[in-house]
Amino acid sequence: MKDAVSSLRRGMCVVYPTSTQPALGCLPTSEALDLLYSLKNREDSQPVSLAVANLEQAKRIAHVPYSVVSMLDHFPTGSITVILDSRSALDERLGGERVALRVVSHDTAVRLVEEVGPITATSANISGSPPEDDPAMAARSLSTDGSHIPFVSGLCGGGVPSTLISWQSSTHSPDTTGTKVLREGLVKKSEVFDWLKSQI
Repeated sequence: MKDAVSSLRRGMCVVYPTSTQPALGCLPTSEALDLLYSLKNREDSQPVSLAVANLEQAKRIAHVPYSVVSMLDHFPTGSITVILDSRSALDERLGGERVALRVVSHDTAVRLVEEVGPITATSANISGSPPEDDPAMAARSLSTDGSHIPFVSGLCGGGVPSTLISWQSSTHSPDTTGTKVLREGLVKKSEVFDWLKSQI
């Protein structure tokens, strides 16, 4: 863990475990994002999400309506990534005026993010390639030029990723028309909308 923390603070990328698949993390700086996008061979037009350890961290980055807090409390921690309005404009590769946040649940990921602050939570694979289930294997798969990519060991839950939701409602009440499920994952689209309807 110490090596990972040191690497992140030096602007490097680190592979770390989550409750679903290994993630590729870096601090949300321009230079670190340059490296991450290069490693993943990812288009700049495709924003990546940020991992946070808790809602307090999330609220420093984005406006988090009470209804979002209720939704995240309802579903298992780490099962949802939600796109919210940023408190201030971010790097466009983080979404700019809108940012995708995931409250992580894996013990190792939580400790890492508590130590260094929010880091990227994109899958640890080259864009278009299937993700690995193990952080060490994921780090190796990203080392296409022979460079060493630090990783934190840990078992991942595997399977499908988190469900990605774009939240469009007002501060006080959920909106079943404006809120969209952009990627169905651990939580089914029907479960999301059943919950939304129950709040009206």
